[in-house]
Amino acid sequence: MTTRAALKTTTACLAGGAALAGLGYAAYAAAAWTHYGHPPRARGADEEDRLLDGFMPLYDIVERHHVHVDAPAALALDAARALDAQDSCVIRAVFKGRELMFRSERDAAPPPKGLLAGALAIGWGVLADKDHEIVLGAVTRPWEPNPVFRDLLPRDFAGFAEPGYVKIAFTLRADPIDEVRSIFRSETRAIATDMEARKRFRNYWALVSPGVALIRRAMLAPVKANAERLFVPPGLALESVVNE
Repeated sequence: MTTRAALKTTTACLAGGAALAGLGYAAYAAAAWTHYGHPPRARGADEEDRLLDGFMPLYDIVERHHVHVDAPAALALDAARALDAQDSCVIRAVFKGRELMFRSERDAAPPPKGLLAGALAIGWGVLADKDHEIVLGAVTRPWEPNPVFRDLLPRDFAGFAEPGYVKIAFTLRADPIDEVRSIFRSETRAIATDMEARKRFRNYWALVSPGVALIRRAMLAPVKANAERLFVPPGLALESVVNE
């Protein structure tokens, strides 16, 4: 094969890949628009979240993701708290895509390290922090180029109904399987406060939902890896003490 032929083949493959990616994005976005307002319910008792239900029992959209972790629940949750989203090229690419799509202005100041610290720094608030779960919430107008996130007191969140906003809540949760294994879960819910906001959010969600799903999925592997890296199984810990 000549160099020119190889270049043509490579270009055709790249173009085909880009076309397939574009079709996949369009299909996901169309499904998100169609299913808006009809979010899937929890598939079983293990997916149910009564703590989150207390703040948002009804919602227009939901994203649920989980991963098994060979480490205790406390370590899995600590790993999620400390996760630096900027370490992920996928997450950085999604954020950059949103900047280009909505002509957003990038914040000159670098975000604080850690998922929880970063969320609090841009306006999210902690609605609950109990046992192995953290619930964060905010109200915003996400369709704006540079949306402002506004936190609310936990007692005010469920009843907030000011027109023109979207309420968003998401969780970091680790369910123990036993003393050395757990399941890390993340769930995001959102609901608009009036019909105009619902219309605008529906269109916005159709555009960004593929990226949101990518971000949530991209969180899982580093949370699992970091928790398992920090965990020392009881047998190894005892062996280390004996050897000393």
